[in-house]
Amino acid sequence: MKRRGRFAPTPSGLLHIGNALSALAAWLQIRQADGEFILRIEDIDKPRSRPAYAEQQQDDLLWLGIDWDEGPRAGGPHAPYEQSKREELYEDALQELLRKGRTYPCYCSRSELASIASAPHGLSSEGAAYPGFCRHLTDEERAEKEAKKTPALRFIMPPEPIEFLDGSSDSPIRYDGDALGDFVVKRADGMYSYQLAVTVDDAAMGITDVLRGADLLDSTPRQLALYEALGKQPPSFTHVPLVMSESGERLSKRDKSLTLASIRDGGAQPERLVGAIAYMAGWVDRLEPVASRELIPLYRTPRQSDGPFILTDRLLSWITES
Repeated sequence: MKRRGRFAPTPSGLLHIGNALSALAAWLQIRQADGEFILRIEDIDKPRSRPAYAEQQQDDLLWLGIDWDEGPRAGGPHAPYEQSKREELYEDALQELLRKGRTYPCYCSRSELASIASAPHGLSSEGAAYPGFCRHLTDEERAEKEAKKTPALRFIMPPEPIEFLDGSSDSPIRYDGDALGDFVVKRADGMYSYQLAVTVDDAAMGITDVLRGADLLDSTPRQLALYEALGKQPPSFTHVPLVMSESGERLSKRDKSLTLASIRDGGAQPERLVGAIAYMAGWVDRLEPVASRELIPLYRTPRQSDGPFILTDRLLSWITES
């Protein structure tokens, strides 16, 4: 079976250099394996997503030398490739979880959830673990709350540990389900969660390899629990180190100077940006312009022990040299 990978940006802003490294690594991994690469637009959060950003992201990827076999502009057997058009699939999966007793309604107020979110939780995709306030409500208590508030739906994490091999780690990674907490699969306003949508889409599209940034590492045990609950085969996961500034801060879509669009508009050549990424990732041993396709035989998986990658002022100046 051919390996199938994907890049799945959220069109809530422009791609930055850190996104470019993740996209390039995912693309190189699959091209080196002679597999199929899919682009999916994760616009499930409709209020934050903008079609113009989705179009710009695709232009930026093509400028960088990253193409795709399936996705927007290319089509394919798993269309549509925009999450906002795939909600029936998410609802079907949600109904299956309901039938299996794997969810419960959550009536917590914004202030209660804010107090949980403000607790220390480190680098976590879901924030601090939900302590299960609504998990053991009686039928009477639920009926009383239902009359006052539309609930969200939370997925019940299994109590046993979840362990998996990560392509960027030398040893298995282990999480305790109780420590992660139950997470929302459908919000009170009707929006399906990232965790549910990405799991359903990756399974439906036959994705075999997920490569993404280390900030999503703790999404993996949650998604593995969903795969198990839905009876689906999970892909392999690889979480590459993040790109940080010299001051140790994560790159942000809000920093316009680090977006691919601004770098392009400034007249930089894509080979210089690719060369800088390859140098940071250790795919080449010297700083020089290089085309994305030239890296296919040179690619190796970045290790967590290698990172984070530091985008120095020197590197940024070199990228933008004419």
